Amino acid sequence: MGDLLRLRDVVVQKRGRRVIGPIDLTLLDHGPTMVIGPNGSGKTSLLRVAYGIERLTSGTVDWMQDTPMGRAFVFQSPTVLRRSVADNLAYPLQILGWDKAAINDAVDDWLVKIGLEKQAKTPATRLSGGERQKLAIARALIRAPQVLFLDEPCANLDGHTTREIEAILTATAQAGTKLVMATHGMGQARRLATHTVFMLDGQVHESGGADMLNGAAQTPQLTAFLQGDIVT
Repeated sequence: MGDLLRLRDVVVQKRGRRVIGPIDLTLLDHGPTMVIGPNGSGKTSLLRVAYGIERLTSGTVDWMQDTPMGRAFVFQSPTVLRRSVADNLAYPLQILGWDKAAINDAVDDWLVKIGLEKQAKTPATRLSGGERQKLAIARALIRAPQVLFLDEPCANLDGHTTREIEAILTATAQAGTKLVMATHGMGQARRLATHTVFMLDGQVHESGGADMLNGAAQTPQLTAFLQGDIVT
């Protein structure tokens, strides 16, 4: 276990406005990291920077370890292909050149894991929002990435679907995949976090272990946020 990713003096500006930064942050290679903070605090931008899809104005993002199994990103609003549920799951493996039998086995396995085996031939565009999100997560995980970034994957979902997704993510983390996830749900953060990053006004205001969420906050801003107060 050690450092996975280091952000140093990272700044992102758009149209002359600072979106995030300057940020100095080290992400560890084990355990789920939960990114919390008010709306507009920079959580999504931080994830996009770490994943590598946000252009930096200045600073560096350095991976301290090779990620031979790659990285994946699940967005808040899931995108599905205009194909069947099974074909959505098969697609990333087809791109990787897996043989048909191995693809079919993996697809069948993940259909059961996300409870969509009966909808295997259903067009993915007909799924409910929660079903689409489970499909998007499974499609990201089916190729076993080393690191999975998730931006509010349970936003606007009911409790039952949220529990199902959390079970999938917990099993994924236990199997060794690093999770970096933004969430508004403090209960969810407490259930899943090994590490916590608190974003405020585009900066990392506080970071540390999961105990930050359970009485060990070091700043009045995080304490207020955890109490449900408005923090700006």
